[in-house]
Amino acid sequence: MREIDIAAFADAWKSGATVVDVREDYEYEQAHVPGAQWIPLGELGSRLAEIPGTDLVYVVCASGNRSLRGVDIVSASGRPAVSVAGGTKGWLQAGHPVEQGGTR
Repeated sequence: MREIDIAAFADAWKSGATVVDVREDYEYEQAHVPGAQWIPLGELGSRLAEIPGTDLVYVVCASGNRSLRGVDIVSASGRPAVSVAGGTKGWLQAGHPVEQGGTR
């Protein structure tokens, strides 16, 4: 499974899932899933050690395209990962909470 829908992701998020947002800083600052760790896609491969734990990583972007590339990067390191289909846009459209700011 490389992709998960918003409803299933929301359940995982409520249970404390590890979430990595791979968008650019200005996108993350505008709105992101609460608690999501920000690592831009272009830096993900060199920053994998910053992702805590060993559990499944939920990778999110704006709509689900970059997150699929992020899943490939995380999975290549041996860690399980899934992309959140619909991304932050889908999360917002479903009425879930977001945070703003906080990239550095």
